[in-house]
Amino acid sequence: MERRVVRYRDLKPCFNAFIDTRSPGSEAKENFTIIGPGVSENPDQFVHIAEPHGFNIGGARQPPNCVNSQHSHDTAEVFVVHSGRWRFDLGEDGTDARVEMGPGDTISLPTRTFRGFTNIGDDIGFLWAVLGGDNPGRVTWAPQVFEMAKGYGLVLLESGRLVDTTAGEAVPDGARPMPVTSQAQVAALTRYNDAQAARLVARDRPAHGETPVIAPDGPLAWPHDFTLHRLDLGPGDTAHEDAPAGVEVVFVHRGSLTMGWQGGSIDLGVGDTLTVPTGLPRHFLSKSGATAFIARGPRTG
Repeated sequence: MERRVVRYRDLKPCFNAFIDTRSPGSEAKENFTIIGPGVSENPDQFVHIAEPHGFNIGGARQPPNCVNSQHSHDTAEVFVVHSGRWRFDLGEDGTDARVEMGPGDTISLPTRTFRGFTNIGDDIGFLWAVLGGDNPGRVTWAPQVFEMAKGYGLVLLESGRLVDTTAGEAVPDGARPMPVTSQAQVAALTRYNDAQAARLVARDRPAHGETPVIAPDGPLAWPHDFTLHRLDLGPGDTAHEDAPAGVEVVFVHRGSLTMGWQGGSIDLGVGDTLTVPTGLPRHFLSKSGATAFIARGPRTG
């Protein structure tokens, strides 16, 4: 079971996962692929757990004022703010709409919409992410990101692979650079205003037991290919004595959590991510209280 846990302390970052990671203001961000391949453009990105789940789990850690540049995805992108204060900016230039978020808040960013995010707090912040699909595809960058990346030695290929010429890498024979995103492609994406963007967020509201966040009966109810629930336990509380029908991933946001099953148990701390074996009857116990987020998808394999 320990092999199914990614401890926060053991996360292995990539500092040059994307074409923008040498642009001023973005060079200190860390990208993590916790479960699944994610959308990293660096072939050397470390994948902690490769087992297909039907969705991907990742993370981003950024110091104050560090920026993740404007981009779009073709599958769902959901962030849980684990630490720090963040601003999400929508639109090609990040000026269509802005939303500020703090720990425990969740945002579901629609497909084919430009978004970027910045740590606007005073300390290092961490975002826990869920991306839809086993293969979430490639990132579409706003045109100005390509312009910013010039002169920093990173070349993004049409295949989606990043080449680092400063490290002695060369563009392979026959490979072509990724074309700059055209204005026609930009115009085809969806835009949101501030009022619409505010409805993409579920705020931190401690409850008791399990409550839906992304689900038909939750505040973010539109279709995803996964669900997300929040679990709040007080000191000594237990929950979830049934077996998950599909895949289940647990992220500990606050406190500590113990998952028990017949014949064993495992302790989880703040920032740890656990993937539960499908069909395993289990329960959760928190001796001192805990908040966790649980992503679930259909049975795979």
